[in-house]
Formats: sequence, C-alpha cells, structure tokens
Amino acid sequence: MNKTTEQTASNAGAFKCSEAAKAKARNFVENERQFHLGFLPTEQSNPITASLEDDFRRSTIAGVQCLQRGDRQIPITMRHVFAGRRFERLVSAMEATLRAPKGRIIFSGCGATGRLSILLESMWRDFFHRRAAELSPEERALADRSASIMTGGDFALIKSVEFFEDFAEGGRRQAAALNVGEGDTFVAITEGGETSSVLGTLQYAVEHGATCFLVFNNPADILRAHLDRCREAIDNPKVTVIDIYCGSMSLAGSTRMQATTSEQLLCSRALEMALCRLMPRFADEAEPDATSAFERLLAGLESPDGRAGLARAIEFEKGLYQVGGRITYIADKCMLDLFTDNTERSPTFMLPPLRSSRDRNLAQSWAFVKNPLHPTAECWDEMLRRTPRCLEFTSEDAKSLGMPQRFIDSPPRIGRADLITYMIGNEPAPERIEGYRRAAAVTVTVGDRPQDFTEAAARLAAAWPEQTAIHIGPAPADGIWIADNIPGSPLEVWRHLAVKLAFNCISTGTMAAMGRVAGNWMSWVSISNKKLIDRGIRLLSELGAVSYEEAAQRIFAAEEWIASQDWTGKEEPCAVQVALKGTGARD
Repeated sequence: MNKTTEQTASNAGAFKCSEAAKAKARNFVENERQFHLGFLPTEQSNPITASLEDDFRRSTIAGVQCLQRGDRQIPITMRHVFAGRRFERLVSAMEATLRAPKGRIIFSGCGATGRLSILLESMWRDFFHRRAAELSPEERALADRSASIMTGGDFALIKSVEFFEDFAEGGRRQAAALNVGEGDTFVAITEGGETSSVLGTLQYAVEHGATCFLVFNNPADILRAHLDRCREAIDNPKVTVIDIYCGSMSLAGSTRMQATTSEQLLCSRALEMALCRLMPRFADEAEPDATSAFERLLAGLESPDGRAGLARAIEFEKGLYQVGGRITYIADKCMLDLFTDNTERSPTFMLPPLRSSRDRNLAQSWAFVKNPLHPTAECWDEMLRRTPRCLEFTSEDAKSLGMPQRFIDSPPRIGRADLITYMIGNEPAPERIEGYRRAAAVTVTVGDRPQDFTEAAARLAAAWPEQTAIHIGPAPADGIWIADNIPGSPLEVWRHLAVKLAFNCISTGTMAAMGRVAGNWMSWVSISNKKLIDRGIRLLSELGAVSYEEAAQRIFAAEEWIASQDWTGKEEPCAVQVALKGTGARD
C-alpha cells in the first residue's frame, strides 16, 4: 500500500462506518451465510506451513521448502483415488463418449478450475494438432470431442470476471449455450466444492441427460452438512462424486495451489487414459503409475538444484517489483499455464490485473505473457487450439441474474472483441518497458528448447533492457534453471503439471518474500466475490482481534472509501489492508 493510502487509512475516524456500509455488512452477516466458508478445510490455515512468513524472512530457500510441504499431501490422497471405482467410472465414461458417434467430454469450472477446464480442452486438442501425421482422418476428427466452460467465458482466462461465480443461473445459461446434454461426459470441477456457477452448470447437465461427475477438494460430509447447494449436488444419484480432499492449502484459502493441482492431476490422467484405451498404440508413452510419476516431479523440484532455481526466480521477481519494475514472460507451449498463474495473482495478492491495450489509464500488471511466434489475433486461436468462447454480456443479462446495480449500469466488456485487445502476441510492447526503473523479458521453456521458438524469443526480448530465461527440465540451461525430471506423455500431462508446481511456488513465494502474507494467510486478498469477502472478513477478525460483525463493517467501510478515490494510473489498494490499518493490526 502506498504512503498516501496508509496515511489516510490510519487517520482517526477513517472508519466511521456510513449507514450504507453498515447495511451492506449487516446484509452479508445475516443473509449470505451460504458464503460464510470458514468451516471448510480449504479455507483454513495449514499447520505444516504456519511458519511461511517467518521462513521467507530467514531465507528464500527456507520459504520454498515450507511452500513445498503442502504439495506432498497430494500423492497420499491420489494413490487411493486412482485405485478407486469412481475414477475408473470417469475413465470409462470418457471412453464410451469417444467411441459413440457423437458426444463430448466437457469440463466446467470457475476461476482456477475454469482455467483448468480450458487447459484440459486445449491439451486434448493439442495432441491431435501435434500428432496429426500419425492419425487417420477419423481419429483427427476426435479433436472436437472435448469442450470447456469457464464461468464468465474465456475472457476470464486473462482477467477475473467479478461476482459471476455467485450465480448458479449464469452457469446454467453457459451450459445451455454449449448445448450440454445426452451423450456428453460432463465433469464439474470446483476447488472447494461450493462454487454456485459451477454447480449451476452441473444441474443443467444432469437435467439434460449428460453423464455427470463432480470433482472437489473438501470432505463431502462437511459440504453436505453446511451448504444446501452442495447437498443437492452431492446427493443427486445421477452425479458421481469424486472427493479428492488432500488437506488445507500451503497458503490459507489459496485453492489455486494444492486443490487445483490435484484436480489437474486427476482430470488430465483420466483424459489420457481414455485416449490410450481408444488408441492403444499410444499407451506405451503414458506413465503406468500416475502417483509415482507425480512424486518424481515433486522430488525434482525439491532437489538442491530444483529449490535453488525456484529461489533464484523468486529473488529475481522480488528485486524487480521492489523498485516498481515489470516482468514480461515470453512463452509458447506453456503460455496457457502462465496466463493461469498470472491471472490468479491479481485477486490473491491484490495486484493490478492484466491490462488491455485500450485501458491506458490503468496500472500495468506486474507480470504479463507474450508469444514471439504469432501476432495477437492468431495467438488466441493457437493457444486454445480453437476460437475463443466469450460472452456478449448485457445490462439485461446482469439484471436478470440479480447482479449488483453497478453491473446493470455498466456491464462488463468480456466479448471476443474485448479479449483480443490484450496484446499477447509478438507485437512490440513499449508500455511494459518505458518509465520503469527495471523491465525484464523472461523466456520460459519446459523440457526442451525448440530452435524456432528460442530464436523468435530472442528477437522479441531484445527490446527489453534486461533479459533472462527460466528453464524447467533435467538438463542445466542458461539463466535460471529449475531442475525437474518430466516424464513423457501423449497429452503432455507432466509438462503442464511441472509448470504449475513451479509457478505456484514462484508467484506465491515472491509475494511472501515481499511481505504480502501474514503467517500463512493471504493478507492482501481482493474482495471481488462473496467467498473472498468472507475470507477478508475472517482475516481481519483474526489479525485485528475484532468480531466477525465488526470486521464486516470495517471491510465495507474500507471498500466505500476506496471507491470514493481516484486511482487513475495508480494501483488500487487492498480493502483488507486499509481496514487492517484502521484496527492497528500488523499487515
């Protein structure tokens, strides 16, 4: 938080709560109990990483070691899940869908799981693109037999779409637009198991005859006991529930970490097994034991060279950001993975979101991603292996969903024409260079380093005053080398998981090293939906030693104050941090 914000928040009377703020707080406390989620393990502090803040103060390596403890919870759970009948039912349903003359494997999610859903579809499509010469025309036609639903549409891949996740009806409408129904295998993925929009898509899929699965990362009995919407889905005999609870997150509430990682492992493994059953000649390329392969990934990242590389990447990012610098990643094969990581940094740590070329008055995101091989107009199709599916959202849509008045007055611009204003291609990017004390281009490769890519990346990166590279793989490389052994895979399952594990650590570790966590809590969280509002209130209650009700009033008062200020060209402060200053608590 800048000095002006800190000063204002600390002034006596800064939190004289207006009647409007009190009314909003009262409504949230009394009428939004279905979004009071502190009882969920995924929202609670994990005791094995409670020292995260202190460990990063001691050394970056110690902080990395602490963060990695949470990932070791995943294989303990997944070994049992992979051996279970429900996982076999998922693989068999996918195989049956692919053998039928029509039908699709459809993944649905929101936020981190929405981006995972898009990734899973793109992994499927990319296989048929990469291996086209080895496939018959009938086999190549299978590329279109997978699809995904992202709450808020594909635009939400690059920038979180506020409040959409709170509306089940919005999810139903997106499922209807994709014509989900009989013959489809439908996999709803929600980190905590409670996301309304995802459950809405599932409800529609059930009603229209799809074979349905619900994947989540909390104990099913706890969800059933507390949340009506979860009980309805879990108890539905037409839904196969796959509960892969593997403990609380390394960073409390940050379900983009272990929850989404385990869900990525589960769904990508199932998709690859279905592919190999359909085309057995590719089975020899797949790992026979997914849990052992995942443990080998973890072991590589936990090795001395793995941890040293992760620590170097964290220290490099921290050094840039501390002087107001900016990083631009240059990538190709792992571009979608990096967008997922970069987009999720924004609400987790209250960072400026990725910026459109038309929003010149907004602050630049701390990190961005560009592809050196294609211009922006082509890059989106190349990255997704299809045309983006975006929503043309209107005031009438917002009104019919019961969204807040500000969405009715000014509906979010989240259509395809809006998406392609984010210049992710090989165009020059002076806006990410000029006016900053430090600006760096970081080329990212995983496993191999294709010559056409590295040459194009070098040409694009030449415009930046600083250049380096991050390489994830078994062989040492120039720049920052993160050692890891990446097994082979038809769908490149392990390549994508290696990027996720590494950048979960890098992005979270950088913020921890910069003091944006308290203990192992995300103390700079954005309150952009009801779940995050609750998370902010609980954090303020704990750190500020005030009641939940008083914390709610302070959060809404801080939000009201922020909304009254002009942040043109500046980074908007975190309401939780503003409220914490008002309590005199440490941030």
